[in-house]
Amino acid sequence: MPQTYNRYEKARIIGARALQVSYGAPVLIDTNQTEPILIAAEEYDEGVLPFTVRRGT
Repeated sequence: MPQTYNRYEKARIIGARALQVSYGAPVLIDTNQTEPILIAAEEYDEGVLPFTVRRGT
């Protein structure tokens, strides 16, 4: 079952990925975007990010 994220988790994932892209990490999709935050959001929407969120106690 695919994990669903709340808005705070989504923001954290996209922000972390945008930081990686801004430091030169390879982009995982073909895109025309140039802003790291927009690239990260597009990657999130495509479902290609290798992030997981551990919830717990």
